[in-house]
Amino acid sequence: MNPAGPIAAGERSIFFNALAVMLAIVVPVIILAFAFGWWFRASNTRAKHLPEWAYSGRLELLVWSIPALAIMFLGGIAWIGSHDLDPPKPIASKARAMTVEVVATDWKWLFLYPEQGMATINRLVVPVGTPVKFRITSAGVMNSFFVPQLGSQIYAMSGMDSTLHLRADKAGRYRGLSAHYSGEGFADMDFFVDAVPQAAFDRFVATARGGMGKTLDWTEFVAMAHPSRNVRPASYPRLQPGLYDQIVMRNGAPEGEQAKDGREQ
Repeated sequence: MNPAGPIAAGERSIFFNALAVMLAIVVPVIILAFAFGWWFRASNTRAKHLPEWAYSGRLELLVWSIPALAIMFLGGIAWIGSHDLDPPKPIASKARAMTVEVVATDWKWLFLYPEQGMATINRLVVPVGTPVKFRITSAGVMNSFFVPQLGSQIYAMSGMDSTLHLRADKAGRYRGLSAHYSGEGFADMDFFVDAVPQAAFDRFVATARGGMGKTLDWTEFVAMAHPSRNVRPASYPRLQPGLYDQIVMRNGAPEGEQAKDGREQ
């Protein structure tokens, strides 16, 4: 209800428009229920009792046309909104979109910045006003990537490459979470999205890339992807090119880490 981007704002509009259509039916029905009860009370001698009445074409037309119109309105709102806010649809903007690759693991989030050549864990930093193309997959069980104030959630699935476009129009810190149960560490799969001015984002990248941490390659990813909880935000100053595609192509499972039942250890 407090959107910070165009997708979340559009979803809020759909919600309130649909609510208005439904209230246009619910409120009169509630009022009429009380009005009929009051008018046809036993003490009201002016109320007419028609025991033989059974059918009215006009009343039938009224009773069925209003719900039919409501369904048409709701269907139109949902159809138009779902196409306008379709997750893979790029957001119109004068600014060039940046790409962030997201990998859900047990139980933390890995964010790869292929254009900047770095990666972070449980912290996402994006420039205000810049559309972000998220490529989303999972290195384990099915998960769901969701930043409520920015917009749509989308599932992260092993071996699949999902796309989501979002944009933050207001500077601030927003909570991100997993919206799909993924095991005992599910409740700890939170992260922060920091929407900052472009200059602050450039400083963040320079600071992260200037660190003395390890390079995030396949070997390091295998170690990082082991189940862990309450992982503090961290960064990798260097990123192996094509790592995200390698994760997707290997079906999300770190090499040699597949259990007999098919679940990552």
